[in-house]
Amino acid sequence: MKAMAAVWAGLVVLAAGTGFAYADDDAPVRVPIDPDGVQRVTIVGGSYFFRPNHVIVTAQAPVELTVSAEPGIVPHSFRIDAPQAGIDVRTELATTPRTFRFTPTQPGRFAYYCTHRLPLFGSHRARGMEGVLDVEAAP
Repeated sequence: MKAMAAVWAGLVVLAAGTGFAYADDDAPVRVPIDPDGVQRVTIVGGSYFFRPNHVIVTAQAPVELTVSAEPGIVPHSFRIDAPQAGIDVRTELATTPRTFRFTPTQPGRFAYYCTHRLPLFGSHRARGMEGVLDVEAAP
């Protein structure tokens, strides 16, 4: 009986730890400016998600954005369309990472999302495949 109670207690602790790990996935990622002046961030897309789904960068500093997809059969894309802020990235996601460079010219909040849509299932964006790029003013 004591052994069974210990097993259940272990499962509860394991489940609680897993819950905390998922909470961290939603935490905003503030991208530091490297010594060479570039902000580097990697975003991975998968089954109707982007990780991270909230990225914070600084205006007027170059951003090197690397995007890729987790392995799977459903195709996904990555798009962030904010030409007024110097940001315009459009690509299909693949397991091989692709890197884009841009310099955000103004602060703002810009969505990134998957443009794909499956018949009868709605858009990938509506199913949660969306994130936010916050551009903050330079100090």
